[in-house]
Amino acid sequence: MRFIKTLFILLALIMAVPLIAALFVKSDYQVTTNVVINRPVAEVYDYVKYLKNQDKFSVWAKMDPAMKRSYRGVDGTVGFVSAWKSDNPEVGQGEQEIVAMETNKRIDYELRFLTPFESTEPAYMLFEPYEGNRTNLSWSFKGHLDYPTNLMFLFVDFETMIATDLLRGLSNLKLLLESEPTPQEQIQSP
Repeated sequence: MRFIKTLFILLALIMAVPLIAALFVKSDYQVTTNVVINRPVAEVYDYVKYLKNQDKFSVWAKMDPAMKRSYRGVDGTVGFVSAWKSDNPEVGQGEQEIVAMETNKRIDYELRFLTPFESTEPAYMLFEPYEGNRTNLSWSFKGHLDYPTNLMFLFVDFETMIATDLLRGLSNLKLLLESEPTPQEQIQSP
């Protein structure tokens, strides 16, 4: 009887330790990455404001070529929603909405993930003039994990994973925009 009681107490302690530890683990995170694009702010903004263009540079959009896409509203305006559905668990299902825009300065998004987990998180892109006629573009994402799932922060480095994907997306965008001729170059081309 004493053995069973000791075993029960030991099991209860083993189960309680992670729950107690989760009380002291952060639950919020924010990731910001940036890249300098050799194009003027207005050009970069005019391309990025269209959510459909993210399919050409976002790492997540390229993870599943068979992903189903749908759209609601007028792209490049507040209220436009780009939705996705994928059988790939790394992509899942969700939607992104443009929630605020400040021309040539900032675009705010709301990301609503439905599967493999449910959450609503904010993101934004910030456009700043940079030395000459270039653009410093920042892409920022905020996230939250409720207790006790925030314990995963001890085992998974979400910030580095997301920062890597955001930076790859920005690098793809830089390559894409810098390989396109500017309007002036197009006029001068034979």
